Amino acid sequence: MKWKKYTLKTRTEAEDLISSMMQEAGIEGIEIEDKVPLSERDKEQMFVDILPDAPDDDGVAYISFYLEPDEDQAEMLRKVQEGLDEICGWGVDVGEATITASETEDKDWINNWKEFFHQFYVDDILIKPSWEEVQPEDRDKLLIQIDPGTAFGTGMHETTQLCIRQLRKYLTPETVLLDVGTGSGILSIISLKLGAKRAVGTDLDPCALEAVKENMEVNGIDPASFEMMIGNIITEKEVQDRVGYGCYDIVVANILAEVLVPLTPVILAQLKPGGIYITSGIIDDKEELVVQTVKDCGLTVLEVAHQGEWVSVTARKDR
Repeated sequence: MKWKKYTLKTRTEAEDLISSMMQEAGIEGIEIEDKVPLSERDKEQMFVDILPDAPDDDGVAYISFYLEPDEDQAEMLRKVQEGLDEICGWGVDVGEATITASETEDKDWINNWKEFFHQFYVDDILIKPSWEEVQPEDRDKLLIQIDPGTAFGTGMHETTQLCIRQLRKYLTPETVLLDVGTGSGILSIISLKLGAKRAVGTDLDPCALEAVKENMEVNGIDPASFEMMIGNIITEKEVQDRVGYGCYDIVVANILAEVLVPLTPVILAQLKPGGIYITSGIIDDKEELVVQTVKDCGLTVLEVAHQGEWVSVTARKDR
């Protein structure tokens, strides 16, 4: 089915007001393109460690929305124009406020993205989306089902695979795990399926709650064995208190190197003596930064593993 696409050229300072206006008019989804630099919080939640150079912010924004062919296009455009006129009346600069129309390709937009995620293996672990069937030759493998959630990984990235392999080395039936930056919950879910006793996850993004819940259910994880909480464990004392102190056998953090630097001294309080700290999300030229941070915090480096251009640092709290 071909959808109608409409793109409004406006100013970045008007983005939020226009987006709200469009939602109130009945538009269910929009896309915003601008050159506003990422905030530190945005960078913390991104998967990549090195960002490409971005062009200078010129204050221009493009807001696109899609309408089905059988919708009343003229009526919706009228509502949008009325909304723009109202916003202008408030003294807000909406820029050109020109709207251009185009037509999308004839695709199933709801399911088209599925072609990019297929089952794969991490050693003898099979990780697959829910819409693919387990093949007879894979029935002896440990099955993990993960469907991509909003902005969350599936395990295909090298950094996640590095963490999985390190977890397998150090997990025991008595392991209590802290998973910082849980995302889809894949590392905690695999740990519990491998026999860990309990897992606690933290994430900055509230969307992680629903993603983790869904992935727990499809993998048959007992809700009592996996607690999920939203908040910044680095800066929020209430999150640190709720997570608990001196009670984790393993802390795993698949996060950017720049976040691991302030995180490492904090998680020392969460780790038991003898506890293991597994980190990844580290691009190779940041390896020394993380290794030195770990050593400066009094941890003993046990292993530095590589996969492609990515690095995992595993260390132990000796006392």
